[in-house]
Amino acid sequence: MNPNHQVVCPACHTTNSIPASRLADGPLCGKCKQPIFSAHPVELGPSSFQKHIGSNDIPVLVDFWAPWCGPCRMMAPAFEEAARQLEPAFRLAKLNTEEAPAIGGQFGIRSIPTMIVFWNGKEIARQSGAMTAANIIKWARSSTGQHAA
Repeated sequence: MNPNHQVVCPACHTTNSIPASRLADGPLCGKCKQPIFSAHPVELGPSSFQKHIGSNDIPVLVDFWAPWCGPCRMMAPAFEEAARQLEPAFRLAKLNTEEAPAIGGQFGIRSIPTMIVFWNGKEIARQSGAMTAANIIKWARSSTGQHAA
């Protein structure tokens, strides 16, 4: 098993190699020196989506949303809280389907909010509808076989 994890920087999108035992120690990006984990979801767009999905060794939980969606806006604070609790075991990210309709189409997003867990570049779980922070956390962990710390 590789003792290092490849984790994409949320600021400059550079892939960093971080020892697994140091993920929770507040690592900084080797290129831009920004925190690798900020306890906030990463805003993804067409140019950064595939990099984060395909280059992170940790699971990436993406919230597909749109600004006009009431349930999406209502769930935003819960998703923010889930990011605080799930990092560094997960990377949480948001993708505005209005700004990246091709990606929404690629993954067959028919209703929002829809959350998808990607791991090693592959979709492993999907859930549509607004959820509480506790339910997001429970669902994310169960989708990867992780248990509460």
